[in-house]
Amino acid sequence: MIVRTKDPTPMWLPTHGPAAEFAARYLELHRAFYNRTLTTAEHDDWRRTQLAAVLEQVSTRSPFYARLLKRADLSAVTPDDLTALPFTTKADLREEMLDVLSRPLAEALFFYETTGTTGRATPCPRDGREIVASNAHVTESWSSIFRHHFGEHPPRIGLMGPTEVHSFGDTLGDVARNTGSMNAKIWPYSPVIGFQKALQLMKDLELEVVCCTPGVALTLAKAAEHYGYDLRRDFAVKLLFVTGEMCTPALAHNLEAVWGADVYNILYGSQEAFVVATACRNKRMHLSQTNYVVEVVDPETGESHGPRGTGELTLTMLTDGVKPLVRYRTGDVVDVAESDCDCEMPGDLVRIVGRTLDRIDLGGRRFTAGQIETAVLTGVTGSAGYQVVIEQDAAGQDRLTVRLELLTGQVADPEALADAVRARTADALGVPVAVELSDGLDPIVSTGAFVSWKAARVVDRRTLTDHETSVAQRMAANRGYTT
Repeated sequence: MIVRTKDPTPMWLPTHGPAAEFAARYLELHRAFYNRTLTTAEHDDWRRTQLAAVLEQVSTRSPFYARLLKRADLSAVTPDDLTALPFTTKADLREEMLDVLSRPLAEALFFYETTGTTGRATPCPRDGREIVASNAHVTESWSSIFRHHFGEHPPRIGLMGPTEVHSFGDTLGDVARNTGSMNAKIWPYSPVIGFQKALQLMKDLELEVVCCTPGVALTLAKAAEHYGYDLRRDFAVKLLFVTGEMCTPALAHNLEAVWGADVYNILYGSQEAFVVATACRNKRMHLSQTNYVVEVVDPETGESHGPRGTGELTLTMLTDGVKPLVRYRTGDVVDVAESDCDCEMPGDLVRIVGRTLDRIDLGGRRFTAGQIETAVLTGVTGSAGYQVVIEQDAAGQDRLTVRLELLTGQVADPEALADAVRARTADALGVPVAVELSDGLDPIVSTGAFVSWKAARVVDRRTLTDHETSVAQRMAANRGYTT
């Protein structure tokens, strides 16, 4: 049995009413889950009870689900077989908006929205139940990693994410407080902060952990170079917690080389679905299995493979909050497997492969975003970013150009690196590849977390500009680090 040295119970809890009753029940289960004392029978009972509560609630109190589930026999549905229920899609959420809610909006404590860059922004309110259930898993993750790196010393944290109708600042600020850590919200794209001020605060406050997207971490490194900072000499950063967009092991390795810090792909989730998985000290991602019934489905056919395997992650929430979702297709391709990890974190292991929409056909084969990024960045260090351009030659054959930006003085032989990237990428993807070393990439590269990896990283000249790329192009005009 693994016993934690501290109990990172959230400091904030609902104080009265049904939300407080749920929190008390949930945290008792949560502690047993993390202490490995939760029996299979107890976990199964929680799943059955909460699934029934969610289905009863949404079918009677959500206008959208009342229609969607009208013909479903809810009494026959179990956590082991949800196939009698229809899927919920992102298109449904955009079309139905507040009609998806199954509790009054006034019962929410926070109101958030999706970014709206890939379609209509959808409402994502959260009540006390949802906050406790989601944040508890992140708190466990951070507490374990901090003990591993800092012992009993609570590190100082810089949170570099949007703080308007986005959950980044509230959620991670609460988690930082739960772990006893000072946190500074220094979103570098804010007109109040900016990159120069963010860097100054990082230095003056001796921040030891920075939480941001991989793209922001790279742009911050470029900004540090521009303003005359040395990343290792001038800053105290020991850990980079990256989230919000894909970060393959190859990209993480590059970030570690650039910053001289350990990089954790710290959590996986979304505004709509909350925090689905969290990182452990071994840099593996564990599902928050007390919060969801997990299915992996075939992206093309919708056939369910059950709770493990490779395919599109589909979630049914077990928290009966303001906006529980039923068989929600996340649009993310994942690989889920039983855990063989020796860390403190329970839950199945999940590896994020990429979005279903980010799959790209090259040379007659289909590749995921992760496969392309891995092909480009494996073995690369000292890079400030990359972009790939896809074209066709006169014979209609696909060809690829990799644009690679390098930080000054971090690569001993840039031309040798370019040759290695060219050979490795061509071998992995099976198409001719050229490599261009760039002094500065298109600012669209920095928009990945707000639009999509594909819009930020891929220029596909075989097709017309799509909606996501148009949005990213407009956003990129205001994302410099010198203004």
